Parts: sequence; structure tokens; C-alpha cells
Amino acid sequence: MRRMVAENPVVVMGRRGCCMCHVARRLLLGLGVNPTVCEFGDEAAGEAVALVEEVAVVEAGGGDVRRLAMLPVVFVGGRLLGGLDRLVAVHITGELVPILKEAGALWL
Repeated sequence: MRRMVAENPVVVMGRRGCCMCHVARRLLLGLGVNPTVCEFGDEAAGEAVALVEEVAVVEAGGGDVRRLAMLPVVFVGGRLLGGLDRLVAVHITGELVPILKEAGALWL
């Protein structure tokens, strides 16, 4: 999973069949980004949450990351952006497109 996050400009991780994962994917597709989508069954979702917690602890400097441990999560440019709520928030404020351009996911 780490390798996938490092090698792709945008990765969406979520549970198989999750409507929130679908919303995140559709938002990104609407902006012209083709995200790599990694969907897990219930048995592997725990591993994905553990990865997200580990990455978030490193990026947050060891702070409380329990609220980040929800799927789906979005990685942009190899860094954890956050969940669907964060994705929508940066889209509404106009910050998402520059973040995507910087990561090489959007060229125009």
C-alpha cells in the first residue's frame, strides 16, 4: 500500500462498495483527475486504517489521529490529504486544484 501511495499522484482508499469512496472518486474525476482507487473488503480494512494512522502520526508530529482513521482517505502527492470531509473542504475553498497541480495529477 505504501508503494501505491508513493507511485501514484492521487490515491483513494476505501471499503468496497462504499458510497463515500464513490463520491471522492467522482469529485476528482470531475476535476479531470484519474485517481488510483484501492478498495478493501472488511477483512483488509483494518490494515488500511492502520496504515493511515501510521502516516498521520508521522505527518502530524505524533498528535491524536483517531478521527483520521476513517475510510475513505485520500493521498495526494504521496501525502495524506484526509478523508472525504477534508477533500470537499479544500475543493470548496479553491485549494484543491493547486494541490493537485503541485502533485502532478492535474496539468491544466
